[in-house]
Amino acid sequence: MNATRPLGFWLKLVDSLIDEQFAATLEEHGVTRRQWQVLNLLEQNPASEAELTTGLSPFFASPDEPQSVTEHLAELVESGWISRQGAEYLITERGHASLVKLSELVERIRAQCGEGLTPEAYSTTVSSLEQMAKNFGWAEAETE
Repeated sequence: MNATRPLGFWLKLVDSLIDEQFAATLEEHGVTRRQWQVLNLLEQNPASEAELTTGLSPFFASPDEPQSVTEHLAELVESGWISRQGAEYLITERGHASLVKLSELVERIRAQCGEGLTPEAYSTTVSSLEQMAKNFGWAEAETE
């Protein structure tokens, strides 16, 4: 029966299951998946709201997701996980410590997602999906 289901079915199903797993896991620690992603971006470099929105733009395709990071940033500032200096946001020590703990949880989710797949099969799957995205006109945004 699996052969009769199209690619779109599997993409939407896996995406939904990943979202559910992330939401359940991260919610227990008082953070959303987008907030975790914001922390990851700020761990690399301070960034403006516009830069963060651009960096997370693929995740704003969902109709139930805000189209910017404004609300997420406000909550992270309020929690003391990030701070604002001028137009840029920076991760705080508290945010860094939380990110380290959350990253361990995320790694468990990623490992679960790849269970039963060889590293080569997983890599091929990711590469194939990237190529499909490019076939539809997606181009990775410049980060510099």
